[in-house]
Amino acid sequence: MHTKDLVTAGRKLTEAKKVLIMMHGRGGTAENILSLAQHLEVDEFALIAPQATSNTWYPYSFMAPLQQNEPWLSSALQVVGEVVNDLIAQGFTEKQLYFLGFSQGACLTLEYVTRNATHYGGVVAFTGGLIGDKIYPQHYQGDFKNTPVFIGTSDPDMHVPVERVYATTNILKDMKADVTENVYANMGHTITQDEIDKANSLIFNK
Repeated sequence: MHTKDLVTAGRKLTEAKKVLIMMHGRGGTAENILSLAQHLEVDEFALIAPQATSNTWYPYSFMAPLQQNEPWLSSALQVVGEVVNDLIAQGFTEKQLYFLGFSQGACLTLEYVTRNATHYGGVVAFTGGLIGDKIYPQHYQGDFKNTPVFIGTSDPDMHVPVERVYATTNILKDMKADVTENVYANMGHTITQDEIDKANSLIFNK
């Protein structure tokens, strides 16, 4: 189970008008994902990155049957929820909250915001999709109210089938998210400069 270990950077919460919650990938760390911020136009943001226990949010593929990844998946979603609730308790609105994740962290990010859809500031998913052996529409509720979402992925990708990315985009669009989906041929399991540029122009510069 996950404890709420957080690493912070950027502006102090008392001085920030926006907060970016950053989710690292499998085997990564909160510090790793925070280092990405130097490439993002987030000077005005407070940055918060939860640290997964043993550097993984859940043990199996995000395409495994949901039960195989329990109780880790529910615990990981709870950690994100606690961060959000703490920020709201400190006076932030959902529209001031932004989310970013890579790989396993992108899957967790998408799963959290889609289970709790509302008008967020923006969402960036570098290579990820909704979690489960199939899409479970009954898990997803709310209205994104045109929240800008950027999803970038490779075709092929060794961990994330492009079909799941397409299915994820369709669910988010049905829930009124303003989704930009970029599929890059043979990009590999990484984050490219073009994805960084798109995240900046579509999400952080709005």
